[in-house]
Amino acid sequence: SGKTTLLPLFGYPTEAFKAPLIYNPWFESKGIDAIVMPLGVKPDDFATVFRAAFMTTNIPGALVTMPHKVTTASLVDEVSTTAKIAGACNAILKRPDGSLLGDMFDGSGFVRGIQRNGFKCEGAKVLLVGAGGVGSAIAASLAAAGIGAISVYKTKSDAAVNLVARLQQYY
Repeated sequence: SGKTTLLPLFGYPTEAFKAPLIYNPWFESKGIDAIVMPLGVKPDDFATVFRAAFMTTNIPGALVTMPHKVTTASLVDEVSTTAKIAGACNAILKRPDGSLLGDMFDGSGFVRGIQRNGFKCEGAKVLLVGAGGVGSAIAASLAAAGIGAISVYKTKSDAAVNLVARLQQYY
């Protein structure tokens, strides 16, 4: 329309991206003049393209997927607690002053899903199997939701120990 809000979805390759199939019909159904646009960016070009995108006036934020989630955390001005724990970002907000806030919502989506199915987080004890990016985001979101204890299991790696240390820093 000339006023369309563009929300880039940075990743590579783009063939498997599902977000445009979810968000764009929703925007249309609500009469919101916005579109999620897949932008295939190879890793070597990502930092340059990312910075340039936020120089535009109609990009108030972005989505990020593989392989750029970890790199994104170093390209923004501030990251949420969840993104700090995960060491990655998949959502960016451009603030009115132009600064960029990075967040990670993989874990919050997981927590909302289990809560919708009757799971009560407050005080519960959970076993988390896996301590990579998504596992870390889930752990951070569980902690924020009031989980009483999280046991983390990961084979052949210090990832579990490192995740626990990051969680203990904030929760």
